[in-house]
Amino acid sequence: MQAIGRQPQRAPDGAALHYERHRPEQSTLYRLVQQHGASFIAYTEASTGAELPRFIKDEFDAFLEAAQPELVTPVLQVVQRVITRHLLDAAELPADEGQGGAVTLIQRFGSAGNLNIHLHCLVLDGVYRCGADGAPTFVETDAPTDDELHALLQTVITRLMKMLTRRGVLVEDMGQTYLAEPDTDGEASRTLRPLQAAAVTYRIAFGPRAGQKVLTLRGAMPREAAARQPLCADIDGFSLHAAVRVEARDRKRLEQLCRYITRPALSDERVQLNAAGQVELKLKTPWRDGTTHLVMSPLEFMQRLAALVPRPRLHLIRFHGVLAPNAKLRPLVVPQGLHVQEAASEAAVAAECEVESLQPRPNRISWARLLKRVFDIDMQHCPNCGAGELKIIAAILERPVIEKILTHLGLDPQPPPRGRARETAHD
Repeated sequence: MQAIGRQPQRAPDGAALHYERHRPEQSTLYRLVQQHGASFIAYTEASTGAELPRFIKDEFDAFLEAAQPELVTPVLQVVQRVITRHLLDAAELPADEGQGGAVTLIQRFGSAGNLNIHLHCLVLDGVYRCGADGAPTFVETDAPTDDELHALLQTVITRLMKMLTRRGVLVEDMGQTYLAEPDTDGEASRTLRPLQAAAVTYRIAFGPRAGQKVLTLRGAMPREAAARQPLCADIDGFSLHAAVRVEARDRKRLEQLCRYITRPALSDERVQLNAAGQVELKLKTPWRDGTTHLVMSPLEFMQRLAALVPRPRLHLIRFHGVLAPNAKLRPLVVPQGLHVQEAASEAAVAAECEVESLQPRPNRISWARLLKRVFDIDMQHCPNCGAGELKIIAAILERPVIEKILTHLGLDPQPPPRGRARETAHD
């Protein structure tokens, strides 16, 4: 067995290749945090007179919600109730005879590295109805029409406004609705709110260019606004898209969809430094005015990164309805693996109803399979003969031993040193 980090693999065409570990320390994003992280923290704290929250610093150290995260749960509850009610109506079932299911992923970013909190909901296109024997049956519903989707979004907006007004987030006065004055007490609020507000509006929070728009580069021809796509509703800044549908057995496309909505905020391939030492962030898709890149100083870029860091203990993946962790129907509607299916078949043939023998067991993908799927590293078979199975013989945790192995492999056992805080010149 060869050393980890140089394990030979097989390319799709059969040619031999060697696995090389990812080298984040050589990426532009890593070097920006490494060299300018301390300067950004010092400058932000000096500008606001308050200490940057500990979790922001910890996130930067580890890499080398909106301002009111407590609203995420009630907002999700409103959205899911409206969608579930629509599905029940489409299935012609009362509320107590059917249950929907969904998985929501909360994304905090847009393609421009801006703070743009939005929800990606994977919703079952139907509801489960339990028969007299308690067994759930899936009742599929038709896709919504454009008019239905528009009405659905209008209902979501109306209920959200009522909920936010009831909680004091919105204030109604003389027929006008506006945001209530935020609570700015505490050091975290004084530092985070300017960063988050600037990241939402594509502006600079602190520094010589505070309040100004981020510089842009236009490398594409301007284009007209695209015609409204089907099953995409937009009302007063709210949008609801329901044009993506995956068939029940199309597992590959479902995985691709899940990979898309769980992607990280930034791709290292889109972050580069120009000759002047400025950060150029390439947009995933050019804007209508032809803008292809955003240009920022390293400290301005660090402001964007800080605004995107979620608060601690804030779950960004939520499960609803029959897919919720404690839902009674979850074991009956979620695939439990081959061993459960075989047991169910044998029980059906024998006409036995011993529920105890069919209790589902956790069906998690092993680390070896995950490595194979994500990095194409086969940790289960011998890289030399391709037939023999590999097994773990040791887990090395002692730092001196790890450093010795890395040194023997020609790898630096120490991470690159962090840059010290530097003074920033003011114009």
